[in-house]
Amino acid sequence: MDILPILPNDLPDRPIIIAGPCSIETPEQTLSTAKQLAQSGIRIFRGGLWKPRTKPGQFEGVGSQGLPWLRQVKQETAMYVATEVAAARHVDEALQAGVDILWVGARTSSNPFAVQEIADALHGTDVPVLVKNPLTPDLELWIGALERFYLSGITRLCAVHRGFGSYDRQLYRNVPHWHIPIELHRRIPTLPILCDPSHIGGRRDLTASISQQALDMNFDGLMLEVHCSPDDAWSDAAQQITPEALRQLLQRLIVRRETAATEELTELRRQIDACDQTLMETLARRMHIAREIGHYKKEHQMPVVQSGRYKDILERYGAQAERCGVDGRVLKQIFEAIHEESVRQQVEIVSR
Repeated sequence: MDILPILPNDLPDRPIIIAGPCSIETPEQTLSTAKQLAQSGIRIFRGGLWKPRTKPGQFEGVGSQGLPWLRQVKQETAMYVATEVAAARHVDEALQAGVDILWVGARTSSNPFAVQEIADALHGTDVPVLVKNPLTPDLELWIGALERFYLSGITRLCAVHRGFGSYDRQLYRNVPHWHIPIELHRRIPTLPILCDPSHIGGRRDLTASISQQALDMNFDGLMLEVHCSPDDAWSDAAQQITPEALRQLLQRLIVRRETAATEELTELRRQIDACDQTLMETLARRMHIAREIGHYKKEHQMPVVQSGRYKDILERYGAQAERCGVDGRVLKQIFEAIHEESVRQQVEIVSR
């Protein structure tokens, strides 16, 4: 997938910043927020018109009546304007009104039929399209959505990482699962990836730390929810920040640039490679033993999965991980993956 440059950025040594309210609500709120952002040098204004909501009866956006407000933002601030689309009708109306950039939300990117409808509506245009990750942590579904636009002739594409839904109550509104956008970058190196800290955190006090973490992982920029009066916002009030808070956030952000590896760094990387090789050899030995156990269980008519032993392993090594400076949740994920593969190999032997 050969991706063309997508978004304007006069400062290539700084990240791309897209900012604006979750929803534009009134002409006054829209223009006030946009003017304050423009004074801070923001060039791309985001504002939701059509808002897919979880339950009926919630504010679902002002819809088409807000398009003239976006035009006014362009005229009075010279900013580019972006909005979310969830249907072909939205595409047609937004493009006729001169909207510069469109994005597809998580609920829409989770539905291949909806994505294809929007991609078909965009055929023959050259508008940049931002595709947020699906609600579930499914990389193939995310790539599939991007490919649908690419096959419709949209080559100015960008991915937006906004976190993934979870039934578990956690610190974040949406779990980051950072390894998924990292793998997306490995699979499509030319694809720009932005981070949406507002939706990941769900709380304005988490926005700065998530933004810095994203830049530390070499994301191309940020897409942030900013409102002139966040506490009065009609949607997602808790995660929106003020234009002044955004200005302070951007001043504090540290942008790390790759430099040539030093001799010391090269040696440390060599040590990491050696550790990884040892891990691979240890894992291979463990799987060999797991297969031997599979033969034993088959011979003695034993069930493959013995949950009591697996629980003991997690408890034993979970405590040890914390003492060694490893997050217990990370260790749990590692052992779950190893256990799943061990079970798969044993089932394969027992079922022969």
